[in-house]
Amino acid sequence: MKGHVYIPTNKRHGTLYVGETRDLVRRIHEHRTGALPGFTRRYGLHRLVHYETFDWLADAIAREKRIKAWKRDWKIRLIEEHNPDWEDLAPLLGFDPL
Repeated sequence: MKGHVYIPTNKRHGTLYVGETRDLVRRIHEHRTGALPGFTRRYGLHRLVHYETFDWLADAIAREKRIKAWKRDWKIRLIEEHNPDWEDLAPLLGFDPL
């Protein structure tokens, strides 16, 4: 079963969240609509700035744990290696732009 690691934020160099999911589209929809209470809704983390897809959910979970343990500047470096302008990547998954 596939798995995904993703990082949403509220703005460039803003608050970051690292999560993993089996269904990235569903999870991003939940973040963008504020469907679930918690950290991402409280801080308005609607902009998807990084995601990775794995063939196995266990690999995604392991990667999420590693990234969560990183220092903030390492997470920023990861985002900027693949998305230097911090563009919202959710439209690549079929979402309307913010």
